[in-house]
Amino acid sequence: MRRLDLAMVIGLAVSVLMSNIAAFGQECDLVRSNVVRLHIMANSNSIADQKIKLQVRDRILADVGSVFEEPQSQQDAKKVAEQALPAIREAAEKELRKNEVDATVKAELTRMYFTTREYGDISLPAGIYDAVRVTIGSGEGKNWWCVVYPPICVAPAMAPQSVALDEIEHLNNEPLFKPKLAIVELFEQIKEKSLPKRQATVKAS
Repeated sequence: MRRLDLAMVIGLAVSVLMSNIAAFGQECDLVRSNVVRLHIMANSNSIADQKIKLQVRDRILADVGSVFEEPQSQQDAKKVAEQALPAIREAAEKELRKNEVDATVKAELTRMYFTTREYGDISLPAGIYDAVRVTIGSGEGKNWWCVVYPPICVAPAMAPQSVALDEIEHLNNEPLFKPKLAIVELFEQIKEKSLPKRQATVKAS
């Protein structure tokens, strides 16, 4: 009877744990579907290429970042991002020319996989996100990322409180947040490797 009781207790505990993880996973899905990320990929990991990556970042946010202050939904932000791709590429190219860097630039609106990432005081779960991807040269260097919708990296002090931001903050305040993120990332890695690559991409014309 003791073994049976122990088995029942363990079974109940596992059931509760899995239910909790499943609910957390649904919250992660909600966050992913309400975010647009900015992803800048450096040409290489050389000191010069990593420096110019950050200068390109600053130029893009200074010249184009304000367009992301107005969207009221993720779908609006994606439309704005698609329209802004030529301006984003132009801003990056201007910064490269200013620093006499001979490298190509690609600006795309795509869906891509991210591992669990931290930006300031917030963390975002691993998974597939909509993203504006800027590739400098070969794009083989360490990357930089942030969130343009809600506009966390554009103008944090003036960013309006949005449903998307509320969802991110709520997720980050979940009990056992870090362990749950680790479990979600493991699941997302397995899913990412098993699914065919069908990521739609819009490029700047």
